[in-house]
Order: sequence, then structure tokens, then C-alpha cells
Amino acid sequence: MSQTVVIDGNEAAAWGAALSRPDMVAVYPITPQSSLVEYLAKFIADGRMDADLMDVEGEHSVLSVLHGACLAGARTYSATSAQGLAYMFEPYFRTPGLRLPMVVSLVNRDSVSPTCVWGGQQDAMTVKEVGWIHMFCETQQEICDTIPIAYKVAEHPEVMLPVNVNHDGNYLSYGVAKVDLPDQAVVDAFLGEKSINWHACLDPERPMAVDPLTGGATGAGPATFVRYRKGLCGGMRAALDVIVEAHAEWGRKTGRHWSPLIEEYRMEDAEVALVTIGSMSGAAKDAVDEARLDGRRLGLVKIKTFRPFPVMQMARALAKVRAVGVVDRAVNFGWNCGPVFQEVLAALYHLPVRVPAMSFIGGLAGADITVEHFAQAIERTLRLAAGETAVEPVWLNEND
Repeated sequence: MSQTVVIDGNEAAAWGAALSRPDMVAVYPITPQSSLVEYLAKFIADGRMDADLMDVEGEHSVLSVLHGACLAGARTYSATSAQGLAYMFEPYFRTPGLRLPMVVSLVNRDSVSPTCVWGGQQDAMTVKEVGWIHMFCETQQEICDTIPIAYKVAEHPEVMLPVNVNHDGNYLSYGVAKVDLPDQAVVDAFLGEKSINWHACLDPERPMAVDPLTGGATGAGPATFVRYRKGLCGGMRAALDVIVEAHAEWGRKTGRHWSPLIEEYRMEDAEVALVTIGSMSGAAKDAVDEARLDGRRLGLVKIKTFRPFPVMQMARALAKVRAVGVVDRAVNFGWNCGPVFQEVLAALYHLPVRVPAMSFIGGLAGADITVEHFAQAIERTLRLAAGETAVEPVWLNEND
């Protein structure tokens, strides 16, 4: 039988991991992820979770030790945030190239400097091109459900890539809500028999080299490197369909259906749309509802899967609107806008007509993005639809 509990987002992630039955967990605490580590350690100590817990000296070692475990055929789990992710970066970069089907929660936090330990999505957006799949959650329930889904995707033979399950620091990590924990038998049936890293499993009886040196001096030549890179891109493209299938199967088994790539909210007749990602989406939906009460035809597109980016799904969702406002919780320094905004611009390129878009940046360093902030974004986007030109991003919390 499923169990209903009242927990924060970090405990929801810990339960999602525990129900997925990893063989090894390696973690190192960092705000706002630290309590997730504590929940996992308690689950293992209390016998609720049958896994080896590796207590290492830092995040670089966390992922390094899990590489060995995954290569030996173990299902693994970890979690990190911000500066911990920065310290983890060298093995983090290697993980997708090795095609290791790992799951790691990113408890999103803004990054230094200036010094900050509060929520933001700069950490995830900074590593978005490394080759990991990225999913973003809106609620504590979605966190718990998405982690088993992530394992299903990561371990699929046509994917074999690591997955980051992102949830916003502070707002979700410490925010408490009702969560329905699925029955263990349901999760076991959903994930099926473990088959981790079947294509490169370390075996003393069958020695093999892992991560060979490629290049002219080795005789392998750059073609080998190209084949690896092309294969990784192929796994990313295959992941789009696998993500949809995994979410559909989860819905059939649990009765909870999550939008796998993007969620379209009140987009049926929308003339103007907002695009959001993560926990901000709830307030954005409230703002859209209020605008609808005033007779304005507003809609919203929430991104669940950010990598691989669902380009054509986004383009189709925005094909009939007259303007788009994209709200980011991070900064794209090279383009003076939000990183999600830049992705949406690329998707809009695929439309036969030009749809104007503008960038809104808010929620940095844990600042709240309220319904009132979204109302401001709606007003500016309506003006864009009426012909006003947008050049600079709008910084929503600049005067808060």
C-alpha cells in the first residue's frame, strides 16, 4: 500500500532514491542539499535502504567512487549543489562520455561570488552542455516520482546516460508538503530487473580497458573520439522518446501523470505565453489564472526536461502565440539574458513566422518570484505582442 507523508523536498528525493534500490550511495553535504544526505544515512542505518554508504572526503571523490561502482554493475545515487558540483566537475564531465547510467539530484543553488547559499538555478545552467540529461521538478511529489523515472531513462539500452533530477534549493528542499510514497512493489515492477552498465561491466574474469586514450599517437585516431561524441548525441536524441515512455508507464502504474518534456497550461487559445522552469511555475500559473479572469488570453509552458531540449515540442506549443516571455532563475552572461530564454529563441527559429520573445530574470540568491512579479512579466509581454521592442532583460527583483 502507498503511504502518505508530510515531508520536505530533500526527504522526498531521499525516498525516491530509496524506493529505486541503489546498491551504493556516496554523498558529501552542502547547503541546501545537506539534509538529503542525512535522510539517506538514516534510511540506511535504520535498514529501510539496503545500500553501501560511502563516506568520502569531498564531492570529487563522491562521483569518482561511484564511477567504479557503476562500471562494476551497481545502481548508484548521489546529490550535490552549487560549489559541491563545481568541485565534482572533473568526474562529472567524464560520466556521460563513459555512458554511465547514474542518477544525481541537484538541489539548485546560486553560485559564488558574491557569496550565496540560497536558491537559484545557476549551478545546473552552468553545466547544461556537459552531456547529462536534466529534469526539473515543480513540487515535492514530482521530486519523489521523478527519481525512479530517471533510473528508468538512464538505464535504457538506447540511452545509457546520467540524469540530474533538479529541485530548487530552499523553496523545495526545505518546503514541506504532502507526498504520496508509492508502494515498493510498484516501483520494483516499474524499474524491472537491474541491468546497469551492461555494455561495459568490470569483471576480474574479463579484464578490459575503460576510457581509452584517443588520438593520432595511439593509433586510434580522432575518428574514435568522433564516434564516442556522436554516440552520446544519439543517446540524447533517443532519450526524448524514452522519457515520454517512462512517464507514461509511471502514470499507468501509480495514477500520477507528469508532463514528460513540457507542460502546456491554458495554452488552447492563448495569444501570449510565459515559459517557466522549476518551482516558480506554481506562482506563474496563478498569475495566468488572474489574467484570464480579466479576459486576457494567457497561457504558460513549463519545462520539465531541459536536456535534451525538446525543441520541436516547444516550437509547436508556441506556434500560435503573438509574444513569449521567458522567466529564468539564472543568467546567461554571454548573451545578457536568461539561459532558458536563449533555448526558447532557438526553438522559435523553427517556426515559419517570427514570434517576439523577451527575457525576465528573477529569483536569484533565493529571492521570491511572486504572483505580482509574474503579473509584471505578463504586462511587459502583452506590450511586446502589441509591437513594443524588447532589447534588455527585465530583472524582476532589482528593486525588492
